[in-house]
Amino acid sequence: MRVAVFSSKPHDIDFLGAANARYGHELVFLEPRLTLDTVALAEGYPAVCPFVNDELDEPVVQRLADSGTRLLALRSAGYTHVDVKAAARLGLAVTHVPAYSPHAVAEHAVTLILALDRKIHRAYARVREGNFSLDGLLGFDLNARTIGVVGTGAIGRAFARIMLGFGCRVTAFDPVPNEEMRSAGVEYVPLDELLRGSDVISLHCPLTPATHHLIDAGAVARMKPGAMLINTSRGGLVDTGAVLDGLKREQIGAVGLDVYEEEAGVFFEDLSARIILDDVLMRLLTFPNVLVTAHQGFFTEDALREIAETTLANISAFERGEPLPDPVPGG
Repeated sequence: MRVAVFSSKPHDIDFLGAANARYGHELVFLEPRLTLDTVALAEGYPAVCPFVNDELDEPVVQRLADSGTRLLALRSAGYTHVDVKAAARLGLAVTHVPAYSPHAVAEHAVTLILALDRKIHRAYARVREGNFSLDGLLGFDLNARTIGVVGTGAIGRAFARIMLGFGCRVTAFDPVPNEEMRSAGVEYVPLDELLRGSDVISLHCPLTPATHHLIDAGAVARMKPGAMLINTSRGGLVDTGAVLDGLKREQIGAVGLDVYEEEAGVFFEDLSARIILDDVLMRLLTFPNVLVTAHQGFFTEDALREIAETTLANISAFERGEPLPDPVPGG
């Protein structure tokens, strides 16, 4: 099957190419993001393989359907960037990768916590300049601290288990509590209680209309003073302006972000020789107690192999007319 792979990077070529050796699809790797301006590149391709920051709103989906596309094989778990209802109405099947490696993202969240707590990013730069002073690098023991987990899906559960292993008290908020987590020692509490009592708050819930800007000015005001906020889920969960204000008032003690609401066109790109016009992001990067990584949480060999395998298996099932292994809900 001919597949247009948008937002292609070297790792996509490597991992999808290796997995495709046993599937035999014709993969055409396209570097641009899929948008209304680039959708013409997909003309004549029965399958399109977009990534998380591609734009698949109704106009783009309409153009894809008009030009012969019948399958949107997302190589991401999230699908909020897709107008699923428009795709269904136009007869496009939509698949995704619902579970590639929850450990990859969970471990990255822990990495951000440890780096911020022990000021590793600052210590690394300081030592390379010959400064071996410990001033300003004071951290705290994670053991016995309270960690708040918002969302206990596969990634949230993996994260909670790691933090329990550190000897932390782990509280969680989820509309559907997980009994396995309860048995492991996780305490389910209302969101407000989690915000008020957590030394570290880590977001692991999906982005929906109900969770958009879950962390807004009101939530920041209810947080324990000096708490650390970690987001490795979706940028839209956080009102960045409210978080900036919380940092300036020292209501928030540290922030670790692997996602950002306006990351499209910035994350995954090398902009080192250009002026970045996003004033909010650039202001965020000036804080010494903020650590931003560019949607790197999924980026492990194990996860990329699973993403490639699942994506190609979905394409093959569609080509053979079989039930789709991983259809997007509502599609």
